[in-house]
Amino acid sequence: MLNSSGIRTQRRNLRPFSLGEMDHLEPKTKNNLTGKLLLVASLLILAIIVINQSSSFTSPSAFSQREEGVTHVLVTGGAGYIGSHAALRLLRDSYRVTIVDNLSRGNLGAVKVLQRLFPQTGRLQFIYADLGDPKAVEKIFSENAFDAVMHFAAVAYVGESTLYPLKYYHNITSNTLGVLEAMARHKVKKLIYSSTCATYGEPEKMPITEDTPQVPINPYGKAKKMAEDMILDFSKNSDMAVMILRYFNVIGSDPGGRLGEAPRPELREQGRISGACFDAARGFIPGLQVKGTDYKTSDGTCIRDYIDVTDLVDAHVKALEKAQPQKVGIYNVGTGKGRSVKEFVEACKKATGVEIKVDFLPRRPGDYAEVYSDPTKILRDLNWTARFTNLQDSLQVAWRWQKIHPHGYDSY
Repeated sequence: MLNSSGIRTQRRNLRPFSLGEMDHLEPKTKNNLTGKLLLVASLLILAIIVINQSSSFTSPSAFSQREEGVTHVLVTGGAGYIGSHAALRLLRDSYRVTIVDNLSRGNLGAVKVLQRLFPQTGRLQFIYADLGDPKAVEKIFSENAFDAVMHFAAVAYVGESTLYPLKYYHNITSNTLGVLEAMARHKVKKLIYSSTCATYGEPEKMPITEDTPQVPINPYGKAKKMAEDMILDFSKNSDMAVMILRYFNVIGSDPGGRLGEAPRPELREQGRISGACFDAARGFIPGLQVKGTDYKTSDGTCIRDYIDVTDLVDAHVKALEKAQPQKVGIYNVGTGKGRSVKEFVEACKKATGVEIKVDFLPRRPGDYAEVYSDPTKILRDLNWTARFTNLQDSLQVAWRWQKIHPHGYDSY
């Protein structure tokens, strides 16, 4: 019966129970117990996951400690075109490699190729992170024992830089400062910096030597020069070994057919001429647009020094090997020979076997008429010289990868 307050006065029959007797419980009690058991199980699973992923409960990672005879290189932008080729070369030469990339321009597919090629523990790790995030950068450096940094990560399109200059100063200059600060805090002693011939602007005299005045004419070149200046100022009171490589127009791909150039579709208009040639040859675009035919050159089109990506990464490895504490090396990386855009297009036609339609348009903002290098210094100091200098051959190697992978790394 109920008392006047409406509260049940009859005492409930309480008795011990086993799990097998749960069917005899009242529904409310039964549901509460079931919920508690599910909560305990969930917490147990979560704890197992945390334990498995936490370095506090596992043996130290090979990447977190230095090892005699093993050089651990951080490759920023290692999912990109040049960075992935550099990572491949380093791994082939038995370096330990950490790739950091935010995949805004790079391709996860390139990283997966490298992971399949080098699956052994302690060879390669990939960290998805943005170098513009100071907390992420600090975490990367505090959890890994790097011996050197190859800093490729950067947006790198001249035309785009004139449209979005602040993006370029932030991504190139500011992010390089963050990397440099982290290296100093964590006593990483070698920096190989990926710079560009765009820092020279449009010199009055050719070929370009390392002493040619740097007067960049577009935000891309200006941002790279600012980054160089920061590195040089820092190095004056540091024992860091620094190499700055100013390279020219990159073409080609891995001769083994494992990696290639795969720019994002939305960036193709801003991208390299080789990518545009291949897109036209495959019918992805109606033809090739050559911007600028009134330059003071032999045929009116721009003249550039085209360097094969295999040669370029070889220069980076040689720079890494030769870098000395408290010294800065600055080198142009090019073939020493200029080729016009029209020459390039004819070589691309022969490499692909396709009669590509060409439209001639007005100049692109920020471009310059003629740029090619004098590679004397890098030959003398690093014993490096370009080996893959036949334009058509380099394009044929790249074209083979493009044909097999018409949609880039999505074709795997």
